[in-house]
Amino acid sequence: MFRCLSRAKKNKLLKYPCLFEMTVVLMFYYIWRHIASNGRRYVGVAFAFLFFMSSCSFSFAVFTRQTSFINTQEPYSAIIENSDIELAVEKEVGPNEDIFLASQEAVKEYNDMEAIENADFYTLDDILEETDYTAAETETAVAKETVSEAITKMVFKNTDWKLLLVNKQHPIPEDYSFNLGIIKGSMQCDERIIADLLSMMQAAKNDGINLEVCSPYRTDGRQEWLFDKKIKLYMSQGYSYMEAYKSASQIVTIPGSSEHQIGLALDIYSDTYKRLDEAFEDTEAGKWLAAHSYEYGFVLRYPEGKEYITGIEYEPWHFRYVGRDAAAVMHRDGLCLEEFWDKYL
Repeated sequence: MFRCLSRAKKNKLLKYPCLFEMTVVLMFYYIWRHIASNGRRYVGVAFAFLFFMSSCSFSFAVFTRQTSFINTQEPYSAIIENSDIELAVEKEVGPNEDIFLASQEAVKEYNDMEAIENADFYTLDDILEETDYTAAETETAVAKETVSEAITKMVFKNTDWKLLLVNKQHPIPEDYSFNLGIIKGSMQCDERIIADLLSMMQAAKNDGINLEVCSPYRTDGRQEWLFDKKIKLYMSQGYSYMEAYKSASQIVTIPGSSEHQIGLALDIYSDTYKRLDEAFEDTEAGKWLAAHSYEYGFVLRYPEGKEYITGIEYEPWHFRYVGRDAAAVMHRDGLCLEEFWDKYL
């Protein structure tokens, strides 16, 4: 340090470099003295930090387990066995799961096709191949008298299973139970609606229209998978999670509040039009169902113009069984199920 001062006095050009050199030397000197006098404290802090990093389960789980879940091809059951966290049930995805859709037109097309992805669908002939059922001509409640006269005699009860109201505000009751009947293969629905379903399909066939049924009863896991998949689709478009959740709930019913989960709802198209979109209403099958489905106890569950009531966008392919009497009333008055409840139950 004295040597630096001596050089600075002899040569003015070295004044500031020498002062800088002295400052740096003094700084390191005092740092060294501080560490030397507090060495034990620093060693203790270092060991505590290393111990925390090596034993903290939270910091470990966030990075290793989540990354493993995203990249793995193992089924859900294998993943959950090796993890101490609970995850939403999610089945193996189809080939379209990783498609990135860059426009709203692509989103709509994906929505239409997704509804029938990996789904079984059967015509009346397919269904009757393995059954001895013969659809009989049956009279509706309004066949013998005028609609108005019949309706005045109808009495409805809110305990009737056919009229169970299921939507976002009214989830499926925990104690609700029913028996599943097989339509064909793995396709099932509430066994009590199969006779009317087949009668309706037979009547349509007599009029030259081949209806096809897809996506009737869904398990809880299937409904959760469809809903989660829709959320991921919207988030891939830049939506926040809450925005994606809201948009998804207008297309796929929130798990626990879907009529598919109680076996009373099903999606229908025809052998000549296999898309679940609004254009179905203009097909011969769509027109026939709009005009005649109520005669067999089925109603268009999410009609156009009632979105603010049902909370679901218009779906001309989605039909719900409510029984022939209630269907006749709803068809005559143009009511959705929520409105029917407000008026009659």
